[in-house]
Amino acid sequence: MQVGNASYVGPADLPGELPLFPLKGVLLLPRGLLPLIVFEPRYLAMVDAALAGDRLIGIIQPRFDVEDGIEEGSAPLCEVGTVGRITAIAETGDGRYQMTLTGVCRFRLMGEEPAGLPYRVGRIACDFPVDFETRVGEDEVDRAAFLAVFEAYLDANEMEADWDAVEKASTEALINTLSMMSPYGAAEKQALLEAPDLKTRAETLIAITEITLARAADAPTTFN
Repeated sequence: MQVGNASYVGPADLPGELPLFPLKGVLLLPRGLLPLIVFEPRYLAMVDAALAGDRLIGIIQPRFDVEDGIEEGSAPLCEVGTVGRITAIAETGDGRYQMTLTGVCRFRLMGEEPAGLPYRVGRIACDFPVDFETRVGEDEVDRAAFLAVFEAYLDANEMEADWDAVEKASTEALINTLSMMSPYGAAEKQALLEAPDLKTRAETLIAITEITLARAADAPTTFN
């Protein structure tokens, strides 16, 4: 798999330790693109270190069932995150970085290293070999059912889509992009991340969306 200027064939091509960027409600999937603006000093230091090395950063959510430690940056983290490679970066001139991460593969957090750095460093295991293969499992996805629910969501929220672009997109790109862009909470995003295959991710997103639509339909109408 090619990500930027680097090629990743399998888990052995990834390091055993990774700087961690905890972000609640943020989802990065393999081959997905995640734009970020970085401004906190500890994360600016993290980006500088990544640029001086292999350009890899771990995107991971704080555990959404625990509130302790969030403000001081020591919150417990979810078990699964995603390795992202910095594939575009620009300095804004006011002390920030504007950058894009491209997803490489998911990882399992095995523990953290007391590295004495301003940012957190995790010991990781990239034990999701399916992530290194493009478009695996597309034939098992009911694309028509997926698009029907997507269209129902757009109609309910009075939104429109570029249907030409949707039709041209691969099933993998469509499902993963909509999973990343979906307006759902941290728990739902983690469920989409941890789905074992593309079919399960599509079915999970369909189920979440159908529940959301049903709740909206049942909500009482209020008049001011």
